[in-house]
Amino acid sequence: MRPSVTFEIGRTPQGSKMDDSLPDLGDLEREVMQLVWAHGPVTAEAVRERLSRPLKESTVRTVLRRLEDKGYTTHTVDGRTYVYQAAEPRGQVAAKAVQRIVDWFCNGSVEEVLVGMVDNAMLDQRQLRMLADQVAKARAKGDKI
Repeated sequence: MRPSVTFEIGRTPQGSKMDDSLPDLGDLEREVMQLVWAHGPVTAEAVRERLSRPLKESTVRTVLRRLEDKGYTTHTVDGRTYVYQAAEPRGQVAAKAVQRIVDWFCNGSVEEVLVGMVDNAMLDQRQLRMLADQVAKARAKGDKI
């Protein structure tokens, strides 16, 4: 039987609860996270093979370890191999990033952001319908919107 270690989602390896806001990512970290979300769970070798530029596996392992330290990934151990997965779904991380932007630029007003997106034609009719449907579903369930 192979030993397996798993860290709880949303917790650091030391066990303390993470802050809701995740640290910013560099370009390489973003590229690696996109691969983890798209293909996870993944090994460092699997990530290295899919990167847009050639890197040593040790470099990829370092990036994955930094992502874990920042709270973006967790890992299990399969034999001697670390297998990484996203700590949170891409959409949840994106929502946190958008919330930071909303707080920073619009003093917490989601409406101001959405109106600005509509005014600047960032959303097409299909996306607006989809958003309206999501709002209607949330209202029907009594969720905060």
